[in-house]
Amino acid sequence: MASICKISKPMPLDVEDCLSRVLLRAQVIIDEAMGRHITNHAMLLQLVILRDAVHRGYYTLDNFRYQPHDDEGTIDQAVSRSSSLSILNSVKRLCFSSRGASALKEMQETHESLSSMILDVKELVLFLTSYPRLYHQPYSMHLPLANCMFGRQMEAQVVINFLLWTQPHGPEELEVLPIIGPGFVGKSTLVAHACKVERVRDHFSEILFLQSHDFTDDELATFAEECSRKHQNHVSNSNKDIRFLVIVELVGHLDEDAWNRLYSALKQCVPSSSKIIITSRSDEIAMFGTTQALTLKHPSYEAYWYFFKTLTFESIDPEMHPRFTYLAMEIAKALRSSPIFAYITAHLLRDNFEIRFWCKVLAFLRGSFQNHASKSGEHPFDVLKQNRPAYFGRMATPSEVCVVYHQHQCSAEDEEVKKDSHYGKFSSKNFHSHVVACLTPQSSQKCMARQAKAQESVKSIDVSAVS
Repeated sequence: MASICKISKPMPLDVEDCLSRVLLRAQVIIDEAMGRHITNHAMLLQLVILRDAVHRGYYTLDNFRYQPHDDEGTIDQAVSRSSSLSILNSVKRLCFSSRGASALKEMQETHESLSSMILDVKELVLFLTSYPRLYHQPYSMHLPLANCMFGRQMEAQVVINFLLWTQPHGPEELEVLPIIGPGFVGKSTLVAHACKVERVRDHFSEILFLQSHDFTDDELATFAEECSRKHQNHVSNSNKDIRFLVIVELVGHLDEDAWNRLYSALKQCVPSSSKIIITSRSDEIAMFGTTQALTLKHPSYEAYWYFFKTLTFESIDPEMHPRFTYLAMEIAKALRSSPIFAYITAHLLRDNFEIRFWCKVLAFLRGSFQNHASKSGEHPFDVLKQNRPAYFGRMATPSEVCVVYHQHQCSAEDEEVKKDSHYGKFSSKNFHSHVVACLTPQSSQKCMARQAKAQESVKSIDVSAVS
């Protein structure tokens, strides 16, 4: 009987293979859905649930595959002595350890849950063929991941459906979609991507942006005058139906009286078929909407790991480099789901695909964050979210400290491509987007050594990207 029980237990490789196959089936469904214009809101919600389950499944699978052997020393030990020559020797071959039992159970549960979800979306798969495929311009097929929006495709489709849907007899009131979410969650990015869709740009005659926290009478009067001017221009130059899209990005709290003033002003100066998108960190704006509010949340760690792994390895197969993949998982944990630092760190790791360097990066991140927390009691990312100065170490020169401050957040208007016609001779200028400003205090010893040459003890650096 004992031997029968032993044989009946699932083997790790069998469970791993089953989970891999069911993940592939789920990914096929999601990829097919992303390529179609789905207007059914319930189907989109079902796809969001399936997408989140796929992210959890990939994380569970990777967490099982890329764990070091307990008896042979972990990569954490390599990180602690990253400056020594023994780093490579301390990173050992992966195998099923004492933690394998709990990992095996987790994989079985994930497999069963995902298999059940695939059965639940059986009708959804049949209905997918009834929705038209999305049109992709040729250049869009070659955009790198860094220029694409990750994990918000279903939410973007909800926004696009709201913008393109028209009532048969015309709406009596301006339709309003509230988008709610914490800071740096991607509200402006989501709106910007929706505005870039060709069908949306063709549907609306003008896209207008309004960013404020009070909406004074003077501000509303100026905005109404601008709307009226644009409306008259379109009436005289076009025979098409005129629609405006007004995007309102709230800064701080907006009371009901201020909203009523804004809404009344918009009703008087924009066409009746126009639409409004309002974004805010406060869930109080939900009562201003004529449709259900769209709430955005920070991605789960499982989704963040999927995103970070894709950025870091790109076309490289992570299964061929298990030691690198384990280090990438630990680095992703240290980054605490920050999308900005994901791009920066992934680029750094790609350009230095060497195990010693990756160990150094992990040790640096852990040490830098722990040092900041020990001094201020807060994680530097939490400080940056409040737009307060944060202190970071430097890998090349540990004695120096980099101070990051004045973090700039772009609005959807900054992403909007202006449609201007130029005549005659003109010169183009590069657009500079100043993301953050940094200070690098020099050590006192260096200042004394260079006293004859240097008069300042602080170097000012502007981190900017040119597009």
